[in-house]
Amino acid sequence: MISTDYYTRLEQGRLTGASASVLDAIADALRLGDDQRSYLYKLANKKITPRTAPGERVRPQTQLLLDNLVSTPGMVLGRCLDVLAWNSLAAALFLDVGQIPSHHRNFVRLLFLDPGVRGRYADWPGIARTCVAFLRMAVVDHPADPRLTEVVGDISVHDEDFRTWWAERNVNYQTSGSKSLRHPVAGAFTLDWQLLRAADDGQTILVMTAPPGSRSHEALRFLAAWAPVPTSPMST
Repeated sequence: MISTDYYTRLEQGRLTGASASVLDAIADALRLGDDQRSYLYKLANKKITPRTAPGERVRPQTQLLLDNLVSTPGMVLGRCLDVLAWNSLAAALFLDVGQIPSHHRNFVRLLFLDPGVRGRYADWPGIARTCVAFLRMAVVDHPADPRLTEVVGDISVHDEDFRTWWAERNVNYQTSGSKSLRHPVAGAFTLDWQLLRAADDGQTILVMTAPPGSRSHEALRFLAAWAPVPTSPMST
């Protein structure tokens, strides 16, 4: 049992001798999140010990948000850029992610290795390099995550461009931009994109929009009417 005085000295940064096992036990007992746990380690002047990241689940409220975006493609990306959830317009714009094996549902992997997704981008090299740099940021944040090792290794084996750009070690946390797309049914158009932080679970929501009345907005409306019913991400 740890005394109140021990906690007080720790909070005041006067307990630099606390071991990692003690800090882990305190963090677990108090059910601290990743940010709180990191702060606890900083108070004790200790380097945080990597943990195997738990499996990711999308909150029902977040999935409902996606489903309500009728004229806006949207998907939830996990800490390794895995596609965790998507709406019907995102499925129509790219592909029904529910039809592919769960361990292949990674946005960067699809961008490099799926011919259909890769072919959607008129400016593929630019968006691909941005995603590689973004994935490199994920490695900085989660260096011991086995899923990251799996994703990077898988793409590296199959794509020379990825190997080259990954070796450059560029990092980027770009959270908005524009992309030029080529859709086999809706034709060519441009969408704005942005990444929104989803609560405090390390997930992000990727949404793509177009100004009302524009050619791109009309293309989205057309896709929304044409879109087949996707496989439910909550049941796969």
